[in-house]
Amino acid sequence: MIVLGIETATVQVGCAVGGVEGVLAEFHAARGRRHAETLAPAIQFVCREASISLREVSAVAVDIGPGLFTGLRVGIATAKALAQALRVPMIGLSSLDLLAFATRYSRRTVLAAIDARRGEVYAATYRPVPGGLQRVSDYQLWRPRDLVLELVALGTDCLVVGDGALRYRALFDGDSRIELGTVGYAYPSASALVELAHPRAIREDFVQPWELAPLYLRQADAEMAWRKRREGKGAPAGWSGPTGRGSGGGEGGDGDGGVVLAGGAG
Repeated sequence: MIVLGIETATVQVGCAVGGVEGVLAEFHAARGRRHAETLAPAIQFVCREASISLREVSAVAVDIGPGLFTGLRVGIATAKALAQALRVPMIGLSSLDLLAFATRYSRRTVLAAIDARRGEVYAATYRPVPGGLQRVSDYQLWRPRDLVLELVALGTDCLVVGDGALRYRALFDGDSRIELGTVGYAYPSASALVELAHPRAIREDFVQPWELAPLYLRQADAEMAWRKRREGKGAPAGWSGPTGRGSGGGEGGDGDGGVVLAGGAG
């Protein structure tokens, strides 16, 4: 069973293909062209490098967020289009789970933090358990200073990974029990997406394209501007406007706070 993974939740765009043998090919780029311009050629590249055709793909996995709004929309729209064209199901996974997956052998509490811009980060906390990591918090939007205070209150050694942590390094460096991950752990990876999605594909733990939605923990800048204009000037009759999404698992994603992040075909 071949899984195609698409990851566009941050400034890095990535894709990978893999199956029971593991990840066969992957691509990542964090600078240069925009996600929409990079993604389609990247998918062609990994398929060519893995010597497979798109017709061999059995499921399409995609990062549903939280993350950058434009990137998420590009990735999810592309994943849905491919799944519908190939007539295959989908798997949605959170960007924070993918970040934490890279540290699944840690014996410390792990905090995954993605830069949400506007002085905020998306974050979730994980604890070590036999076989991997277990998420013990919701996906949440934090101000970095408040998040540091929350970590200090835990009173345990903690590994913090993600570009959200690196951006606010000065705040996290203030406690000896908090260790910052390197730039190698800054972004969720498409290979982690394939590794986590493949066991689900084996179990047929799928969603259909029309059931999958991005995990937004905050309104986009355009939506917030629209609401401010609406509050100031009123809105056309019968027009409710765009709505934001709360924290939690998201539609089509992993809403189970007890999820264990572990590799293998399981």
